[in-house]
Parts: sequence; C-alpha cells; structure tokens
Amino acid sequence: MKKTSLFFAMLWLFCSIIAKGQDKKQQDITAIKNMCGCFEVAFDYAETFSPDTAYKFVKPYHAKGVEWIVLEEDADSKLVLQHLLVINPTTVIKHWREDWLYENTALLVYQGNRQWLFNKMNPEKVKGQWTQKVYEVEDSPRYEQTATWIHYDGRHYWESKTPAPLPRREYSKRTDYNVMIRLNHHEITDYGHLHEQDNQKIIRTEAQEQLLVEEKGINAYRKVEDSKCIAAKEWWEKNRLFWADVRATWAEVFEQQKDIKMLDKVEDKNFFMAMTELETAANRGRKYDSKKIKPLIGEVIRKYIK
Repeated sequence: MKKTSLFFAMLWLFCSIIAKGQDKKQQDITAIKNMCGCFEVAFDYAETFSPDTAYKFVKPYHAKGVEWIVLEEDADSKLVLQHLLVINPTTVIKHWREDWLYENTALLVYQGNRQWLFNKMNPEKVKGQWTQKVYEVEDSPRYEQTATWIHYDGRHYWESKTPAPLPRREYSKRTDYNVMIRLNHHEITDYGHLHEQDNQKIIRTEAQEQLLVEEKGINAYRKVEDSKCIAAKEWWEKNRLFWADVRATWAEVFEQQKDIKMLDKVEDKNFFMAMTELETAANRGRKYDSKKIKPLIGEVIRKYIK
C-alpha cells in the first residue's frame, strides 16, 4: 500500500513539473507574440564612457519611424518576426528579422571581419531557454544569443549578451572599432515593448581585445492603430514569397552547421545590392515564380560566402 501511495505521489509530482514547464513556455510565447503589431518607434543611442580620456564622444543618435512587426512563422518551438519600416504611405523598407527558437543548441558566434563560428551547445545548458537569432535586412546572419524569459513581479523580459557586427547606423561611417558586444534587454511594457541595450564598441585583433567606448541604447516601441501600417502589409503581401525563398535558402546553409565568412563585395556589389536587384527582377512579372527564382537566390548567396 505504501509503495502504491509513493508511486502516485511521484507520478503527481512529475505531472506537476511537466505542466509547470508547459505553462512557462506558453508565457514565453505570449511575450514574444506581444512584440508583433504596428508601432511608432523611437531609436536613441548615446555613448557614455571611454577608458581613453582623449576619446571624442560621437554625437547622440536619434531616429523615429513607424514599424510593422509581423508573425511570419508560428510553430510550437519557433516564432519568426519580420520587421517592416514604413517611410511614407508609398515607401516601405524590409527591416531586420528575428527568429525565436526554443531550447536551440546551434549558434553562430560573431568573431569580427564578417565571420561567424559555429558553436554546438549542451542541451542541458539551454533547457527552458529561447535563442534570438537576428538577421540583416537581406536575411544574412547578424547575431545570435540565448537566455531565459523571466516572468516575475508583473514584468516580462529577456536579456542576453553577445558579439555582433557594427550597427547599420555606423558600419559605413566608422572604422575605429570592428566588433560590438551587445547586452540586449527585451521587455513587454504597458505601451508596447522596449529594446534596451548596453553596448561595448570593441577593437578586436588576434592578439587582444580593447574597449573603445560604451554606449546606451533605447528603442521604444509604442503600439498604434494597425491602419498606420497598411502600406507595410500591402508591401509584404507582394514580396513575402520571395523572402520566404530567401529564408529557406539560408536555412539550407545554416543546416550544414559550418562557420560562415561573408565577402564584402562581389563584382563591385555588396550583398544588399545584389539581393535588391534580384528582388526587383523577381517581382517584375504578374506572378512570382519560385521554381525560377529560388535557384537564382542560391547562386547569389553562394557567391558571397567564402
């Protein structure tokens, strides 16, 4: 009788742990999905500290806009969020993309000089965690990091630290550093959500790593009526099939689980220019032809991977 009672007690405990884990995962999914919608966004960055007393701080950066974040893929352990920047009622720019993967064990870690090293992690170390994989506007790799979503005291946030390339606001303007160590903090708020950053601009060489300057970043996403994002929705409807093929082609590259080195230019064109030209050609006709275009996407991507 005692053995039977012990068995049922252990079974109850096991089921409770499973149920609690499922409830926690659902909270995570809800938080990630809450970052979707139409937002007015303010992007603010300011350099705060440098160990070099002779360093001249760069003027603070401020920009704003309207952004539509669409849930492009919705699976139990994978959520794909695509950002689209609305410039005006007739102009939309495909912005960055973020994939959220549950208990992911494969990471590309940025080293500098447009190179990422593949890192296979122990499943036990990522148990209950979500990886955020961030991609460039043309869906090439940018940075990846893993951490646990926290739901406590009325707050819902996720925070992790990782090396990354220079941000787009600086990569064509600055050569005094080559790696940014990003501490990214994503939090759901009463007005929408917040992407807070504590960044370190690093001079990385084979011999050493030196801090140039630290930076604070605040990207505030304030929820607005979906009507402000109609242009983005219409643009995405016309272009989403092309970018679905781009994602699928990149996925084939990532599945090889190898290091990646991106070339700056091929035939005097950078990767963004090459993909933009292909996108324009692909959507020139009345109907998108995946059988014709997807092989061309693969050809372009392979040209830029060393």
